[in-house]
Amino acid sequence: MNKVPMTVVGERALRDELEHLKKVERPRIIASIAEAREHGDLKENAEYHAAREQQSFAEGRIKEIEHKLSHAQVIDVTTLPHTGRVIFGTTVDLINLDDDSAVSYRIVGEDEADVKQNLISVSSPIARALVGKSEGDEVIVKAPAAIFATRSTAFSIFDAHPALISLIIIITAGNVPLPLLELC
Repeated sequence: MNKVPMTVVGERALRDELEHLKKVERPRIIASIAEAREHGDLKENAEYHAAREQQSFAEGRIKEIEHKLSHAQVIDVTTLPHTGRVIFGTTVDLINLDDDSAVSYRIVGEDEADVKQNLISVSSPIARALVGKSEGDEVIVKAPAAIFATRSTAFSIFDAHPALISLIIIITAGNVPLPLLELC
């Protein structure tokens, strides 16, 4: 079975969600089902069906989180030696060469990814292109319907090991440029 990479923060968030589902949501849903059963005929009882649907969702999420945690490869990047390469957990500052706009991303696990917080999944096209690269490397990124170039000006590993790096990222696949955020 493949390991699921995640940061220490991501693992903690999943464990907290699991605990909340088991200790708060599950008992609340069970109480809702019991209360709905007291109302009589279950075939036409909308409250009962809604509570059962909530129960199904919560139990499915519990199983999903337990599976991910059992296959988790928790990576504490602050303990890794600084090699000058982009790795999982690295924060990378990128400049779009077309319009000189800058954006900063941190490469995290799939469950932690949130583009609004500039956290991109390790499996995203940009992250896959960046991982393992170092100063001076040129990278071609294949992504749906986008062509533009960016240059990484600096990167750090959770801001613990700052280092300068210069990467050229060319994102290709189609003829219509997309905003950088849509590719993550």
